[in-house]
Amino acid sequence: MAHQLKFEIGVSSVASYEQVRRSSPARSKQGNSSFNPVESWIGPGPMPKPVLALEVSKSKRILQVAVAVFYCFFSSGIVFGYAAIKPVLIKEGAYSDYCTSNAPASRLRPCYEQEIRLNFMFAAAAVATNVFALPVGTILDKYGPRISSIAGSVLLAVGAVFLAFAEQLPFDGYLPGYIFLALGGTFIFIPSFQLSNTFPNHSGFILALLTGAFDSSSAIFLFYRLTYTASGNRFGPQKFFVIYLIIPLLILISQVFLMPSDSYKTIGEIAEHAQSSSPGWGNGEGEPIGQAQGARGNHSERAINEYASLLAKNSGDRNQQEEREREISGVWGALHGRSALQQIKTSWFILITLFTVFQMMRINYFVATVRTQYEYLLHSHALAKHISHVFDVALPAGGVIAVPFIGLILDNFSTAFVLGLLVVIATIIGGAGVLPFSWAAYTNIALFVLYRPLYYTAISDYAAKVFGFYTFGKVYGLMICCAGALNLLQAALDVATHKVFHGDPIPVNVTLLTIVLLVGSTLTGYVWHKSRASDRKRLEEEAEAAPEVLIPEPN
Repeated sequence: MAHQLKFEIGVSSVASYEQVRRSSPARSKQGNSSFNPVESWIGPGPMPKPVLALEVSKSKRILQVAVAVFYCFFSSGIVFGYAAIKPVLIKEGAYSDYCTSNAPASRLRPCYEQEIRLNFMFAAAAVATNVFALPVGTILDKYGPRISSIAGSVLLAVGAVFLAFAEQLPFDGYLPGYIFLALGGTFIFIPSFQLSNTFPNHSGFILALLTGAFDSSSAIFLFYRLTYTASGNRFGPQKFFVIYLIIPLLILISQVFLMPSDSYKTIGEIAEHAQSSSPGWGNGEGEPIGQAQGARGNHSERAINEYASLLAKNSGDRNQQEEREREISGVWGALHGRSALQQIKTSWFILITLFTVFQMMRINYFVATVRTQYEYLLHSHALAKHISHVFDVALPAGGVIAVPFIGLILDNFSTAFVLGLLVVIATIIGGAGVLPFSWAAYTNIALFVLYRPLYYTAISDYAAKVFGFYTFGKVYGLMICCAGALNLLQAALDVATHKVFHGDPIPVNVTLLTIVLLVGSTLTGYVWHKSRASDRKRLEEEAEAAPEVLIPEPN
């Protein structure tokens, strides 16, 4: 009874804070206004019961995190290793039947039609990865991480089968195969985020591990290409993708026998569930949690006490933490409490979406065309091939190396400074990318592989700080969906490069660089202006709240 009372006190302290926050004027404006175009497809899901991670043994939770990092490395972002597998597909004759006698196929470099179709395959997969982030999140909320990840393993297996037997199929198997690989990775990666709650005090470190696994997964195709070359081109795509079917099988087995069926909840979510449940925070049937858990034999006094301690600490530190984040970022909480529909109508959303659209287009265009760009700029197939191989290795390595530095930057500098840094680095990369020198090429690659994870993390950090977590999935998902959908224009950029500019990538790169510079500068200026206004308002509020001090009159 004592430990149950201690837990309920801890829950009540946080739940009372959540109640006050939700009843604030900004929050009351939201009402029932929501923005979720996906929920109408699958219907609203039942309110899930909170899963107490600390009631699961520590060793099992460690194993769950380790297994998730393992399968995210082998599945979540492998399609972004396109630059590494592209030479293999060219040598194996993928899409070579589209080449003509005037532009014959070659095992060293593709013809125009072959190049366009291979690049479109990657562009479509990149679009699918981003566009399906929103529905995957909704399916995760309704059915839980186990069902979502099992669906991902099935999609991975379907994609591997298509790619393994693409040459034998009566239709194009490469395009759907690559898209299914991308979808499978999304269905597996997004549900893994909830594992950050297995150890609440180390959630940031766990997220860094999962993000690092995603960034590093592009190395899978690099390892395959090296094996393919070492085997004298005998270890073809069919053998590789048939063996790769082991990965979705292992994911399926781990989901059935090891991973949680429902998401582990954050402390705030547990408190929120406590407030909405019956007195004593029961199981939804009026039974107190202590009795309910005891009836299942899973109740743990250690877990309850540990959660009570965490909840009490969370309640005591929340205001201090939010104040520190507000002071550092300058924009924290700018749109918190507003509905998703209200948020997406603001300049905060429009500008960051435009910046994301064009910068993501630049990133994916470079990943897809790095070798052909430097063949034109450096007039050397051998040098361009070497630069491409360096890029294949540096891309996954950069994601791992950048993780600790990204955390330091985001935690210690304002959002306006971070956005300005993104614009400056993007401009330097753009400038180096059009110079016809090998040193500029290597500089470009070094900055690019470090910039890419910083960019993606900074965008999500911006969304969390400005829009808040109540609408994060909807607003951030819509932003990424827009960027993904418009990335289909990458195919048009390819056509323009080859047909209009005769293989010269400079006009396309300069155009994208100019647009990103203009939009990024506008975004940075807007955020800086708003943060200054926020600082002034905060100082005025502090001055008004300060007690009056009477100056004694001189005798």
